Amino acid sequence: MRINENTLLEGNKVVLVPYTEEHVPRYHEWMKSPELQQLTASEPLTLEQEYDMARSWREDDDKCTFIILDKQRWADSSVEEEQCMVGDVNIFLTDPTDPTLAELEIMIAEPGYRGKGIGKEVTLMMMCYGVTKLGVKQYEVKIGLDNQISIAMFKKLHFHELSVCKVFKEVTLGMTVDESVRERLLNYTADVKEGDYRHSRSNRQEVTSH
Repeated sequence: MRINENTLLEGNKVVLVPYTEEHVPRYHEWMKSPELQQLTASEPLTLEQEYDMARSWREDDDKCTFIILDKQRWADSSVEEEQCMVGDVNIFLTDPTDPTLAELEIMIAEPGYRGKGIGKEVTLMMMCYGVTKLGVKQYEVKIGLDNQISIAMFKKLHFHELSVCKVFKEVTLGMTVDESVRERLLNYTADVKEGDYRHSRSNRQEVTSH
């Protein structure tokens, strides 16, 4: 989506930035992993296809993505942004007749960052962004039945089971965003700062070049 092409969201442990060509090589390396392919139900792409995918994420009206960065590493301007990457988070508007329904996906690609509360923080940041900027009123997530950690996390966030598909070995969980959910999201993300990604990039590049 064009809406977030210059948006930076700064949380407690993470910074969310748009998916740019700069991030593609690291992302491409991640997606060679059979484990991540299975967790995300993805097919491996060539590097050229991955660049095309990055362009479509930026330009298509039905999907929105952010790359997840380690905030502590990112704060050090001498560390290249690609080296701060942890994973990604996506929103898909899956029903052309209902733009308020969205599917949410989150991937913590770097194993060392799992189990540290990052998934929860990123999920809530992205849900709040979807509600306030995209008008999302209902979320769904599709998770592999063997991914009990993700299922447990979303259930703790008050998602409930909608269906189980034995063929694809996945469960669909959902949540309707009523006023109390909206308020909870806004409270949780009250400290999140929104900035201009172009500004932060040029600042980092200036520091690096000196």
